[in-house]
Amino acid sequence: MVVHELSRQEARRIAVRAQLLDCARPSGMAQVVRHLTFLQVDWTSAVAPSADLVLWSRLGSAYRPAELARALETRSLVDLRGRIRPREDLALYTARMAAWEGRTGLKDWEVGQRAWVRANDACRRDILARLDVDGPLPASAFPDLCAVPWGSSGWNNNRNVGMLLDLMVRRGEVAVAGYDGRERLWDVAARVYPDEVVPEARAAHIRGERLLRSLGIARPRQSEDSADLGQVGEPARVAGVRGVWRVDPAQLGRPFQGRAALLSPLDRLVFDRRRMAELFEFDYAVEMYKPAAKRRWGYYALPILYGDRLVGKLDATADRKAGVLRVDAVHEDARFTKAMRAAVTAEIRDLARWLGLPLDLPGEFA
Repeated sequence: MVVHELSRQEARRIAVRAQLLDCARPSGMAQVVRHLTFLQVDWTSAVAPSADLVLWSRLGSAYRPAELARALETRSLVDLRGRIRPREDLALYTARMAAWEGRTGLKDWEVGQRAWVRANDACRRDILARLDVDGPLPASAFPDLCAVPWGSSGWNNNRNVGMLLDLMVRRGEVAVAGYDGRERLWDVAARVYPDEVVPEARAAHIRGERLLRSLGIARPRQSEDSADLGQVGEPARVAGVRGVWRVDPAQLGRPFQGRAALLSPLDRLVFDRRRMAELFEFDYAVEMYKPAAKRRWGYYALPILYGDRLVGKLDATADRKAGVLRVDAVHEDARFTKAMRAAVTAEIRDLARWLGLPLDLPGEFA
């Protein structure tokens, strides 16, 4: 098979277009979620929750967060381990869930997780019994009957019920049935997931196809969805970048017309930081966990896309108490041209309009 030789610019344009961030905006929320395959759940709302920001970046201020809330309420979209997916796509994961207990070739930490669930079987059965009668229920409705506590050096230490629910999701026993505010409501999976089950080998291939279609270009091994992309797409090399990639052949040779976009820090164009650095040569990190004095770009800076380049970061805060979208800085990786400044300013104004907040802009952008 021919290995496609791509310039960095060609690879970037494939990635931007595949992520629905070029001029050809999608028609609606459902189209975006199906194409991207999932939205990451993150409630940090320095500007807006990440899932809403991702949708606004593609759809503009016509998008309403109530659309996403309604889709979750009606279960046309479902939260699977912190990722919002079309309900029908869950058929691609249920076979893998069903095989969790009997899988072989596990890593040590996976063996430890399985042993921990078995050691707390009484608590697991109590959760299922309560959900069967009274579900959906919040995690706070379940008493901690775990005989063996969850041990961790991090913030999950002794969060027994929460960790058990997460592992019961992996086993295909429970599912997120909706939300009460930002709190997940749990139910038995059979009442949430579709009846269809796609055999795991076929499901893994479909997941790989859909993942590559959504990214455009990616490394053969991806942590997302346990996907091995070596059997999908076609091989490609990117000038100046080591190794072989997989590219969606449907993206090759297509015209490109870019635009400006403000991205969530969890947007999939930038979420894989290695891929972001290799293709876009962009220096970026989320700094919300750093002391204020050590931040270069801000608490929740939004990457700025212009055409096929990531060109800067927007340090902005939706200050709802003061009733304003406050822009503290627009960090330019290289000085913006007049056209770039106008396009980025238009996106900032659209962001304020979407949030329903007056805009406080620095003088040079006002």
